[in-house]
Amino acid sequence: MSVPASILSPEPEPGYTPPPRAEHLGLLRDEHGAPLLRLLYYTAESLLYAQWFGNLTAESVVAGARAALVAQQQLQPALLLNDKSVATGDWTESMDWLEVEWLPLTLRHGLRAFAYVFAPDMLNQPSALDFAARVSRQLSIQLFYDLDTALTWLRRQA
Repeated sequence: MSVPASILSPEPEPGYTPPPRAEHLGLLRDEHGAPLLRLLYYTAESLLYAQWFGNLTAESVVAGARAALVAQQQLQPALLLNDKSVATGDWTESMDWLEVEWLPLTLRHGLRAFAYVFAPDMLNQPSALDFAARVSRQLSIQLFYDLDTALTWLRRQA
């Protein structure tokens, strides 16, 4: 990815309105200018919402995770809602980095619970299951098929 992971567009894209009570932290775009990751923060719940877009690769997942780590370092959210419901792609090659690099940093920044919403692409689910198995020894994580159920579970973890 040619766009540095720390560059988040501070303004929402035209036509997008953040949900009530959510602070728009930024939008990371891929090398073609398409949305890759939107970050929102719910202060009252100490919840970081990461919404992924497009066809994800190991490289794009690492870039997005690095951008999210900047927000995690500053905000210290206890909860992370990782929404891949509108994304596809194979990002299995990022697993080692996520386990060895991302996980210790995110725990150090206060993360206690992680809700993962599956991509509709059934081929992507083994990656999500592998990720959950790797991080579940150190982090409370659950996998979901829909956003509402994930959010309900995550709020109970607060």
